[in-house]
Amino acid sequence: VITASCEDYRAGASIDIEHDRQDRDASRRIQCPVLVLWSTQGDQYHSNDPIGIWRQWAQDVTGFSLDCGHFLMEEAPEVTAEALKKFFQQG
Repeated sequence: VITASCEDYRAGASIDIEHDRQDRDASRRIQCPVLVLWSTQGDQYHSNDPIGIWRQWAQDVTGFSLDCGHFLMEEAPEVTAEALKKFFQQG
């Protein structure tokens, strides 16, 4: 888990930036529905509009904030699970 987490952070600071740039240049957007969940506690987010950010990348974006910290699944498991169930049952 530690290795995978470190690799995720490494990619986010390197190759992911290049891939994002290529997608923007080609005007590629995510075509499937996207659910965005974020925490209200902590200062890890610099935006008050996570859905607006994701709408730059995807056509169909929904979501909401949860009153918890960074680890939604651990800190708000019931709300997170219910949101995922509802999201995947639509359509």
